Order: sequence, then C-alpha cells, then structure tokens
Amino acid sequence: MAEAREQHADLRGTNWQGRQLGVVDLRGVKLCRADLRGANLGDARLEGADLSLARYDALTRWPPGFAHARSGAVGPGAKLGGAFLNTADLQGMDLRGAFMLGIYLSGADCRGALMQDLGFANGDLRRSRFCGALLRGSRFAYAQLDGCDFRAADLRGADFTAVDSIAGAVFTGALGLAGLRDELLSRPYQELDCWNRLARCTTRESLEAMDTHGAPHG
Repeated sequence: MAEAREQHADLRGTNWQGRQLGVVDLRGVKLCRADLRGANLGDARLEGADLSLARYDALTRWPPGFAHARSGAVGPGAKLGGAFLNTADLQGMDLRGAFMLGIYLSGADCRGALMQDLGFANGDLRRSRFCGALLRGSRFAYAQLDGCDFRAADLRGADFTAVDSIAGAVFTGALGLAGLRDELLSRPYQELDCWNRLARCTTRESLEAMDTHGAPHG
C-alpha cells in the first residue's frame, strides 16, 4: 500500500481485521473501537493516534517500539487498570495477561472471553456477562459482582475471597465452584436472594442447583 495521509481522520469503529496495511500515516487518527485483530501495522505511523478501546490480538503487528499495551487498546497484556470499559463489547476477546485492577467493566459483554489469571481487585463488574468465559485462576477481591452472569464460565481456581457483593450474580453451569459453593452460600441473604432477570433465578438458586463437582443437577 502506498503511503496514506490520514492525519486527524475519524476512523472510529473501522474493521481492519486481518489486513496488511503497509506504509500508512495514521498520526493523530481517531481509531477508537477499531478492530485491529490480526492486522499488520508494522510499517504504520501511529504517533498521537487515539486507540481507545481498539481491539487487537496476539496476531496484530505493531511498529517497532510502539507501546500498544499502554495505548488504551484492548487485547493480550493491555494495561487497563482503572480504565472505563463500561458496556464494552469484549465478546471472545483474548485478554490474557491484561492488567485489570480497579477496572470499570459494568455491563460489558465478556462472553467467551479469555481472561485467565487476571486480577479484578476493586473493579466494578456489575451486570457484566461472563457466560462461557475462561476465568480460571482469576481474582475478585473487593470487586463488585452484582448481577454478573457467570453461567458456564470456567472458574476453576478463581478466588472470590473478600468480594464486595454477589447480589443477583448467577453461576449455573460454571466449572470449578465446588470448593467455593459453601463460602458463597454463606453470603448475606440480601445478596443470595436477589433476582437475576436474564437467568430468571436468584443467586442462591444458581448455587444450589450445582452438585459437589460444580456442575448443574439434572
């Protein structure tokens, strides 16, 4: 691709997934929420580009020395501590190795996301959807989990110690909760008897539906 001059252009939400972009000048360009997964940006100029919530993966190629992990983009190893990702579409995203402490993730769609071994301490995860997500070994100390949907998520080795609240959270079909079931069922009744309108059950019902292996009865 010949060198392009796109400074200050608005390319928010652009889908460049899998594209070979060649030599392209993207200095100062708005690339918020762009899909850069699998894109080759190795020869691009990205100084001053706004990459907030742009999505990348392990196959994305960046210019030498470009600090993509601190650019505001979302993907493996991203530095997202305290970031505002409320209602973000992270479905199926690879976020392994990301820094998530204090993140604002309320209402985000994280279904099927790869979020293994992440620390969500002090995060606002209320009403986030983690159905089928890989959350093995993740830690939720002091996180707000009100209304979270963990159905069919892989929670093996996850740590819910000192979680702020699980009011309305549901765990039906989640893996790995056998050792946590009694602890979670000891939470205040105000949390356990809170209704989840999507799952159409309470937190207590979702936990009591599990057998000792963390799988649903029936």
